[in-house]
Amino acid sequence: MLVTLPQSFALLAIGLSLGLSGCDQAPQFTQAEPGESLSGGSATVFKTDHNAFSLPSANLSPLRRLDFSVGNSFFRNPWVIAPATTIARDGLGPLFNTNACQNCHIKDGRGHPPAPGAVTATSMLVRLSISPTADQAAIIERMGVVPEPTYGGQLQDMANPGVAPEGKVRMSYSHEQVSFEDGFTVELRKPSLQITQLGYGPMHPDTMMSARVAPPMIGLGLLEAIADDDILANADPDDANGDGISGRANQVWDDVQGKTVLGRFGWKAGQPSLNQQNAHAFAGDMGLTTSLLPRDDCTVAQQDCLDAVNGGEPEITDKLLGSILFYSRNLAVPARRDVDSAEVLAGKNLFFQAGCQACHTPAFTTRSDAAEAELANQSIRPYSDLLLHDMGPGLADNRPEFLASGSEWRTPPLWGIGLTEAVNGHTQFLHDGRARNLLEAILWHDGEAADAKQHVLTFSAGERDALLAFLNSL
Repeated sequence: MLVTLPQSFALLAIGLSLGLSGCDQAPQFTQAEPGESLSGGSATVFKTDHNAFSLPSANLSPLRRLDFSVGNSFFRNPWVIAPATTIARDGLGPLFNTNACQNCHIKDGRGHPPAPGAVTATSMLVRLSISPTADQAAIIERMGVVPEPTYGGQLQDMANPGVAPEGKVRMSYSHEQVSFEDGFTVELRKPSLQITQLGYGPMHPDTMMSARVAPPMIGLGLLEAIADDDILANADPDDANGDGISGRANQVWDDVQGKTVLGRFGWKAGQPSLNQQNAHAFAGDMGLTTSLLPRDDCTVAQQDCLDAVNGGEPEITDKLLGSILFYSRNLAVPARRDVDSAEVLAGKNLFFQAGCQACHTPAFTTRSDAAEAELANQSIRPYSDLLLHDMGPGLADNRPEFLASGSEWRTPPLWGIGLTEAVNGHTQFLHDGRARNLLEAILWHDGEAADAKQHVLTFSAGERDALLAFLNSL
């Protein structure tokens, strides 16, 4: 005869088998928290298929959904070379990485590195910079880096006819193994980045390069609506509490305000706002000008680029930029799945026992004066503190950006991470896509996360499965 136990008893049984009662400090979750499935508050949506990241905030009115659709059109469709009859979408290049936002943020989701041997890095870009000299403090204040003199701050591997691309990106990998206490091994792949076919001569001999895959677009407006003080409340740059976690705020230049403010977007929190993030992406990724960045991304060594025809001054009007801003603010976060599952709850307990929540802060409440009314006063669960953390030498790109060191990264939000494969058809994670699954991503953690990783390495097969079930529920 089959006997079905109540869920609370099932969870207790799993908890005992996983040793969940051994931690005195971590909370013990025996049921889902109120509202826990609604990661984006009342803006949360409920799709779980390949369109899960492409929906508007659930609380948008029908009229506001039309505004979202307008922004979606410009985000999704390709731009063309000027002059063209399509004057609303011309001005592409002269140097660029792609001709549409959607090509990098595939289905509004996560990019991926090029396959080994491939020379097209469609949804991954490479940042470039050199070490500053003593007289370049003003450049660092406004740009966060000193761009490579010939190729600028970002390698652009495509170009309009008559203009040479800057180069091609190649990725190769070496491999190493990490073992759990029970003998289970995981192979990690370590990337090696090469730039070939340079179009404008050699790079500066001390060029620093950083590969970055496109991150998911969901929930960005909600992250923007978190109050600065709430983010800074979690900062502990001197590790005053002695827990080994010393989250730091990046301080970056705001083009509109003309001053240094809190950074919160990008892999190193190098941008202060979504509008500026979008404008810099248009400039660097597609060679499109805006009122914030009115000149093409050409250096003095690239005369063909400087001489190219533009598609207007600026090529993206403020109205169009506003449509893209509204769209990117309102790409909704999908609801969590299986929040009451015994295995998911057990995995959540393990997540807290390992101390992962010290950086992946579960919850915030957005400001009452958010830029969009639908994003205000929302209880959200991004699982990020939006702060910089030293992740150790293995993940270091050795390229500083504003206050971020070469081994510091902003904590990426975890919401939606379990739907990555459904949306994007892969499970490649971390800033350069080196991790081929969530377990590999965890095992790359080091630096401030070293203790958490060592705790995870003690997990049995059942505990590993439970932890991954929790992460995949997000």
